[in-house]
Amino acid sequence: MAIDATLPYDDDNIFAKILRGEIPNKTVYEDEHALAFHDINPQAPQHILVIPKGKYVSWDDFSAKASDAEIGGFVRAVGHVAREAGMVEPGYRLLANVGHDSHQEVPHLHVHIFSGKPLGPMLVRG
Repeated sequence: MAIDATLPYDDDNIFAKILRGEIPNKTVYEDEHALAFHDINPQAPQHILVIPKGKYVSWDDFSAKASDAEIGGFVRAVGHVAREAGMVEPGYRLLANVGHDSHQEVPHLHVHIFSGKPLGPMLVRG
């Protein structure tokens, strides 16, 4: 179910539980600002999620409230994960959904990294 990205952060969302160690995941990278792990329902041969460790609902929330160190650390983590997974040469796609119309399902900022096959053009249909 899509969420309203303007609502306050929900400490019971699945990514908050993953960050607290309450739900297992297949971690591929972790540092002080970010955690990256394999998506449990992959939409491409390689599908990794990267989440900030701070309590941010969406990209909008993160860009407005996160510190420069958090923003820099998170963006660097996304690049690091893609490089280490060997995604740069064949190519990859980044996706961050925000709010209802984009079908954001978890009220915690997350970036999807897709790779491993030709992904085709991005098409937005009416």
